[in-house]
Amino acid sequence: MITGKNYIGNLLSSTGKVTFKTFNPQENKENDVVFSEASSAEIEMAVALASEVFKEFRHVSGVKKSEFLNQIANEIESMGDELIKMYCLESGLPEGRAIGERGRTIFQLRTFANLVKEGSWVEATIDTADPNRQPIPKVDIRKMLIPIGPVVVFGASNFPLAYSTAGGDTASAFAAGCPVIVKSHPMHAGTGELVASAIINAAEKTGMPNGVFSNLNSSGIEVGVALVKHPQVKAVGFTGSIGGGRALYNMASQRPEPIPVFAEMGSVNPVIILPEAAKNKGKDWAKIYAGSITLSSGQFCTNPGLILGIKSGDLTNFIEKLSEEIIKIEPSCMLHPNIIGAYETKKAVMQKQKGLQTKASFSDEIAPNFGRQAITTVEGATFLENTALHQEVFGPFSMVVQCENAQQLEEIIANLEGQLTGTVLAENEELKNYNNVINALQNRVGRIIFNGVPTGVEVCAAMVHGGPYPASTDSRFTAVGINSIKRWVRPFSFQSWPNDLLPDELQHENPLKISRIIDGKSTAEPLSK
Repeated sequence: MITGKNYIGNLLSSTGKVTFKTFNPQENKENDVVFSEASSAEIEMAVALASEVFKEFRHVSGVKKSEFLNQIANEIESMGDELIKMYCLESGLPEGRAIGERGRTIFQLRTFANLVKEGSWVEATIDTADPNRQPIPKVDIRKMLIPIGPVVVFGASNFPLAYSTAGGDTASAFAAGCPVIVKSHPMHAGTGELVASAIINAAEKTGMPNGVFSNLNSSGIEVGVALVKHPQVKAVGFTGSIGGGRALYNMASQRPEPIPVFAEMGSVNPVIILPEAAKNKGKDWAKIYAGSITLSSGQFCTNPGLILGIKSGDLTNFIEKLSEEIIKIEPSCMLHPNIIGAYETKKAVMQKQKGLQTKASFSDEIAPNFGRQAITTVEGATFLENTALHQEVFGPFSMVVQCENAQQLEEIIANLEGQLTGTVLAENEELKNYNNVINALQNRVGRIIFNGVPTGVEVCAAMVHGGPYPASTDSRFTAVGINSIKRWVRPFSFQSWPNDLLPDELQHENPLKISRIIDGKSTAEPLSK
């Protein structure tokens, strides 16, 4: 049952005066439940609880954290249709998408559960003492990763489950040993409360300390601002717009004690179609990309918003086929009137740019809150001159840039802002002729794709979901996969510390039987005394 209240640890609370409702974009009306925005007192309670709980939670064993994460997955799974129905009511997304995203959320939780249960993720490193070393003796130094403290996670508008309340940021922070306070997204506060209740139930069933998790509602920016500025908050996770992520980053940097903000933000995800690919498979790629551009009404951070090619009759044919195919696809519902409003505004601004031609725009009658897809094209020189053309239009929109030659293609790529992904459509034998182009692309993205589409992010250890700014605020980290845990930890060394007072991960005996680096060699064997 949805209460509309905030979770302050396991306490349901609604002392604030500001209320709001979520919106059903499919039916174009507000949903029934009234949500209470967290008050200043509730924010203070949640942060104080998390700060106090961190003293205990940071030392909870990997086995116990694994039980907690697995139980969250169990609780989410047991909600069945109730969660799926609420997800659809608040997002306008179809049931199949909801079920798929729930599966991904559960998979992420179980993946981190397995990671912390095994334990080697802490990167335990031991350099043993050598009292006989000349000219000075060598001391014993032992290092591992330790959690940094309470983490604030901002729910994402376009992923009510996988990037929100129990999504990758929260799961990885719990795995690291950090309490989490979620600033629930106002577009899906009901979905957020249901998932929050699953986390609270899991915490109680597995003996986690009260306050390891809180969920705060907010219709505006005030709650998020207060959380980021709070001196007891030690890191922030965010998925959303460049404007929102940059504002949080600036706030966190200006604190007396600056803290990291790991924000995954906008991206146009450039796609390069090389001449032989345009010639041999242009029609096929056009059909595939029409589907990718309009998938979920273009509301993915990996949506291909920019396609680059070298001028030719084959590229012209590709553009014509892409325009033809995209109009065949029925528009779909966008997440919220605010989302489609921003899409239509940005699309209109883009279409008014000098030199831009609209090649296809869906013009039939559609239901409210459904996004009209569009394909545009522009000359390479015009694109280089006007950086407004480089910006993301969040929705089913893509631009094809027609470059004069490979040199101009390389120049355009080198002048792009940082991106999450870059894709190369090519025949194998022509790749070697475009090394400079591909190297330029690698320098601007976090993931490069060959003969595929960027939409779809595999959750695995090798995945990098991040990239140079403004794709993310720190390109050294990923927001997806087990390595995302590294955002919430810091390296820490013990020097000449008594063995029995060291963490289990660093003791001579290696009681956890984890893999460690000892004097430069990887081993799971105990250290001889």
